Amino acid sequence: MNASLRGIVAYPITPFTDAGRVDERLLARIVDDMLAAGVHALAPLGSTGVLPYLSDDEREAVAETVVKRVAGRVPTLVGVSALTTERTVHHARHAERVGASAVMIIPMSYWKLTDAEIVAHFDRVARAISIPIAVYNNPATGGLDLAPDTLARLLQIANVTMVKESTGDVHRMHRLVQLCGEDVAFYNGSNPLALAALVAGARGWCTAAPHVIPRLNLELYEAVTRGDLAGARRSFYRQLPFLQFIVAHGLPRAIAAALELCGTPVGPLRAPLRPLEPERVAELRRILVDLGVLPAA
Repeated sequence: MNASLRGIVAYPITPFTDAGRVDERLLARIVDDMLAAGVHALAPLGSTGVLPYLSDDEREAVAETVVKRVAGRVPTLVGVSALTTERTVHHARHAERVGASAVMIIPMSYWKLTDAEIVAHFDRVARAISIPIAVYNNPATGGLDLAPDTLARLLQIANVTMVKESTGDVHRMHRLVQLCGEDVAFYNGSNPLALAALVAGARGWCTAAPHVIPRLNLELYEAVTRGDLAGARRSFYRQLPFLQFIVAHGLPRAIAAALELCGTPVGPLRAPLRPLEPERVAELRRILVDLGVLPAA
């Protein structure tokens, strides 16, 4: 799995019908669009997919829809995080059963977990499935910050093989390489850090941006891969305003608004999330016009 999971890892939004149900038909179309654009992997049930806001049945419907639609054409990395270890194991087993290539886990906690508790959590999930596990470190959403030393401990668990680092601190990636060796499989999850992370050796970039600007995302990765750093910088700084916007205003809100501006409404956000304010939508429209995604008014 580590060898095959490289490049642009796209995180599809979870669309809803007007009645508030998961829109599986539209989700399948979004997957088709991303595959047609050339992304290298699909990762349902991440932050953009509003995983914590979904019921167990909804989560399983999303995972099954995406994995079946992909049909093995690219790797699938399914988010299975839950507040309890028992539910995380449940979702991990389901993801494996429907054919996911790997699962991704962010430790979620009401009480701050100790390192020993985090290690035990991952170890128990790892013992329950046979597919690879990616550790997702995103203290901004999960409430826990996994230091490089802790990540290195988790990578000693048999099928914990990947790290998605979303803190926006490229020095953590360097430290992880120092601890685990140059072959460690780490992926960038901080959109504004994409250029620095890829240059630092990240195997891929996990992002929701391919909903709107897949060509630029792929262009950046390909430029870094062939050693064209000048081209990579040009591509990165061109898309940076969009990357900064979607992070600053929340991925589900921003991606939903961008898709609606592009003619693909994805339904109401799951409460308590609310749509972007009109002035923010106007700002986003200007960014998309500058990128050539939308025509000038």
